[in-house]
Amino acid sequence: MNLLTTENLIIFSIALVVIAFLYSSVGHGGASGYLALMAIFAFPIGIMKPSALLLNLFVSSISFFFYYKMNYFKPKLFYPFAIASIPAAFIGGFVTLDSTVYKVILGLVLVFAAFRLFGFFNFKEKEAVVIKLPFALALGFGIGLLSGMLGIGGGIILSPILLFLGWASVKESAAVSSLFIFVNSLAGITGYFLGGKTIPIDSFYLVPIAVFGGILGGYYGSGYFSNKTLKYVLGVVILLASVKLIFP
Repeated sequence: MNLLTTENLIIFSIALVVIAFLYSSVGHGGASGYLALMAIFAFPIGIMKPSALLLNLFVSSISFFFYYKMNYFKPKLFYPFAIASIPAAFIGGFVTLDSTVYKVILGLVLVFAAFRLFGFFNFKEKEAVVIKLPFALALGFGIGLLSGMLGIGGGIILSPILLFLGWASVKESAAVSSLFIFVNSLAGITGYFLGGKTIPIDSFYLVPIAVFGGILGGYYGSGYFSNKTLKYVLGVVILLASVKLIFP
């Protein structure tokens, strides 16, 4: 990979495996972590968005497979959000933000992601509440649009909302979020393609590295895995990346 020296490539690869592992373990694709990592290693903006979407496709599908096998996926929780988010993510994939605007918005999203890892938005499970369809559609559209524009899947935003509103348990939220991330990433990358852009070849070199971490994370996360220390470390890394993006 021409963007990095051999030493930095090794460090980057190890960090990428850890990020994919941790995010997959909680039903996420890991885009916010990948974007933070690429920001720290000064990747060009033109590589960051398509790379994150591409890696999301693979890692979120792996995570969904494991959670689905454990019977945590509830279709009724998924459809209300996906119906609105898929076209919104497609539209967002067309959008090319000014690099300064992109960095600031992404930096703010990463701050949210970091605080989630620190446990600030990890709401406890509530008794099951019936989903309000209009509200779910509006949330799906907003998250999908933001996902397509930034190159994230939206699970980092959706899962705490599901828990806060009492619409899903932790495991159900992870299962729904993983498929939500996959369809949003697919829609976003389709919009990106139809907007006349292509995925850089360097992005594909990252796939097997992320897949390795994703398989491990999905396997252990759908069972009984929990590792708070690594999550705190990852939270600090993402927070540092957000500061670098907002205040270059």
